[in-house]
Amino acid sequence: MRIRVRLFAVQRQQLGWRDRSVDVPDAATIGDAWRALVVQYPVLAPAAESIRFARNGAYADVADPLAEGDELALIPPVAGGSPESYRRIELWSEPFPDGIESQLRHEVSSTADGAVVIFLGQTRESAGTPAPGQDAAAALDGHGALVGPGALVGPVLELVYEAFEPMAQDILGTIADEAEVRFGVRRVAILHRTGGVPLEAASVLIAVASEHRAAAFGAARYIIDELKARAPIWKQERFADGTVWIGQPPRSGPKAETDVLPVHDMGVRPGVDLDRAAHLATDLEDDEVLRKMAEGR
Repeated sequence: MRIRVRLFAVQRQQLGWRDRSVDVPDAATIGDAWRALVVQYPVLAPAAESIRFARNGAYADVADPLAEGDELALIPPVAGGSPESYRRIELWSEPFPDGIESQLRHEVSSTADGAVVIFLGQTRESAGTPAPGQDAAAALDGHGALVGPGALVGPVLELVYEAFEPMAQDILGTIADEAEVRFGVRRVAILHRTGGVPLEAASVLIAVASEHRAAAFGAARYIIDELKARAPIWKQERFADGTVWIGQPPRSGPKAETDVLPVHDMGVRPGVDLDRAAHLATDLEDDEVLRKMAEGR
């Protein structure tokens, strides 16, 4: 079967290529693919103790099986704690202080970054989609307004967040890892509130820095979408005369690679040359990347 291998940093420099299609035996594991690469490229052998692997945008074990069309990324050591890397993941029980967006902008960015994207989610007055079993308490019309006999009346006054904090921290860290693999971003902050959050107050802050804006926008969007779908953080809407829990059953893992593409594949359509598309984000200016993305819709 055929898989796609991606290289970064030292390994990319050693072999002189960034990504390539590679044939491996049917039912091969990640470890099998690595050993085959070392046989073909012995210069990779010294990295055996430090290399990590990502399969389709998520960290994976050497024993994990590969399938036709998988993307296998070789992840060399990262500069944890150096100016090249920044990670901040926190749950806050108190309101975010004024000016935290500016603080995050300066913390998350470095002199190598040409783009900083900050997403702020805040409480709105219109109702969300009730969680399963909450429909009777919240009959909604087509515009999200609460209607019907026995339904709660009026705008949302406050959101209340509850979290399974240790698991939430772990999953937010995993999502940040996935964003690093998919989009190449290494400077990320994710801050989420717990407790009561009144109208127009911030409930979540995400900051991402990158050399180019396409990666920063893509990573920020990926993080908030995956956070809402996977993190064990629950939201309750409070009205003048009652409350409703909001949400859907959680997803246990990331979206399929076909649903959320890495930045280098954005805009790729069936039949487009993948060798050319794989260099889209690094070999073209950002405005050209965005133009290619638009053409792919």
